[in-house]
Amino acid sequence: MSVSALTQDHDESSAGSPWLPALPVSRYGPPRAGIDPDRDKTWLRRALPIVKAHRVLFLLSLSLSFAGLFLQVEIPLLLGSAVNRSLLAYTKQKDLPAGQRRPESHYEHLLYRDFGLIIGLAVAAGLCWYFSRRLLMNTAYRIEFDLRNIMYSHLSRLPFSFYDRVQSGQLISRANSDIRSVQMYLVFGPSILVQCLIAVVAFGFMLSINVVLALVAMAAMPFVFIIGVRMRKVLFPVSWLIQSRLADVATIVDENINGVRIVKSFAAEGQQLNALARAAEKLRWAYVKDADIRARYTPLVQNLSQAGLALVILVGGYQAIHDHLQVGTILTFSFWIVMLQSPFQILGMLIMLGQRAAASAKRIYEVLDEEPSITDRPGALDLVDSRGEVAFDHVSFAYSDGGPLVLDDFDLHVSPGETVALVGRTGSGKSTVTRMLARFYDVSDGAIRVDGVDIRDYTLTSLRNQVGIVLDEPFLFSMSIRDNIAYGKPDADFADIEAAAKAAGADGFICGLTGGYDAVVGERGYTLSGGQRQRIAIARTLLVNPPILVLDDATSAIDIKVEQSIHRNLSALMQGRTTLIVAHRLSTISLATRVVLIDGGHVVADGTHQQLLATTPLYGEILARAEELEAKENAHEENAHGETAHGETAHEETAHGEVR
Repeated sequence: MSVSALTQDHDESSAGSPWLPALPVSRYGPPRAGIDPDRDKTWLRRALPIVKAHRVLFLLSLSLSFAGLFLQVEIPLLLGSAVNRSLLAYTKQKDLPAGQRRPESHYEHLLYRDFGLIIGLAVAAGLCWYFSRRLLMNTAYRIEFDLRNIMYSHLSRLPFSFYDRVQSGQLISRANSDIRSVQMYLVFGPSILVQCLIAVVAFGFMLSINVVLALVAMAAMPFVFIIGVRMRKVLFPVSWLIQSRLADVATIVDENINGVRIVKSFAAEGQQLNALARAAEKLRWAYVKDADIRARYTPLVQNLSQAGLALVILVGGYQAIHDHLQVGTILTFSFWIVMLQSPFQILGMLIMLGQRAAASAKRIYEVLDEEPSITDRPGALDLVDSRGEVAFDHVSFAYSDGGPLVLDDFDLHVSPGETVALVGRTGSGKSTVTRMLARFYDVSDGAIRVDGVDIRDYTLTSLRNQVGIVLDEPFLFSMSIRDNIAYGKPDADFADIEAAAKAAGADGFICGLTGGYDAVVGERGYTLSGGQRQRIAIARTLLVNPPILVLDDATSAIDIKVEQSIHRNLSALMQGRTTLIVAHRLSTISLATRVVLIDGGHVVADGTHQQLLATTPLYGEILARAEELEAKENAHEENAHGETAHGETAHEETAHGEVR
């Protein structure tokens, strides 16, 4: 396909077809339940709807776990009965005459029977635990899947203003380690409680056999509970501190990886290592404090139950000596006490998991409780086949409540198919205008209209499908160039992808790369030059073929000669398409039929380039300053990097054509 074919596609797309999403709908359905929005509830009650959504598998897993533990409790009971029966039979047989004694085969049969029953119970318990574990892990990963989807879906609905004030490392930490902490407690907490519940079952068996010995065996348990409650209170603030400082470390690492070129250009590796070391030292202190608390309390929780074992041996032995208790019963109680040590040992872990989960949940809820400020209004319309009429009606805007106005009574009307260049000093509000057109931010006052309708009355998806934006800092994903260009239209034919690349002046260098359109770019596209990234970003937007096109200084990193070639193609593509261009270069301004000068957040002049040059001194000053800065930057780049006449480095133009 050619540039003219893309233009033809634009004309045909405006023929009255119904609006359809450009991107495919996710094949994954929404989670069955979400977080309870009631902020007055405890963190656990707010998370319960997600657990309830998977209650069938979860309850089956817990039931099988309980069944396995119940069978395990039966084994000592059977063993004690077998010992008592054997000792009793041996005692009686010893007092009988030889002719009245039963044959040894009879007792061997009883022995084999008891052996078979014990092995059978052990196998049955093992099978119960196997299936319980499988179902439990299945439930755990489903809950984690839901939590991650809830978090990401909510993040995708939050406005740019949220990301302006929140560090990405903090969000990454909450979406990963914090979610895992909550998931572990939601799933493994009930599982641990089931294991602790077996103590109640065992205690019931003990009472049915010997009340005194049962009370002696469980005498230490109230102290275990008291210590556990105390441990919980002391551990919570430290757990919260650990999760917070983990996020601080993640933030520093994230910023250093993303900003590695800045760090290296200033030789600031040592400075950043010091910053990371300070954050890691704070984290180490919190971990040591956590370990110190657990070291003081966990041994008490784990070992107090063993005091019950000593008391059982003492009291049970005394009763056995005086023929009030059989030896097999002491053996049964001893096994039960040992068996009950495991639940009480993991009780400390449950307390630790609970405190860490509570701290993590609080951090997660801080994000989920953030209300999206830019949403579809009830009854919002789909913007279908936009004519391209754009109007800023006395718009005022500030990036924060009470902050300075970036746009102040900004008034501008762009007719369908018109190309307008926005010119102004740095910070005058040019880029803000383009970002507000796609509702990245909402106006503080006034209204923005497309085709005569307030854009807040359109659905966000349909509006952004009709407004294509190429930003001054293009972002590429770590995938092939073909996939990057087709990001907004994944099912596009290769011919359309190639045509868009040619229109953006990218086809030449793409074909020179090893792999061509299938070459994979590195993270953020940093294996390409700035100009190459900008051209791919332009191609990505052109492929979607929007009726309203916004170029926010989109060719600032491209060499003048390459830019001229792109402009020739863009001039054809802009026919019949409403275009807003944030411009500094005179060559870019020449694409526009109309120039709007912005200063102090509002329009101060409006006309052709020649009219503004003749009547508005500020316009000439801005252009002169821009040309001066560009000349200095070009001279610096040529001295530092030895760029070729076409603005590409010698390394980029090697015979191998590899991505640098």
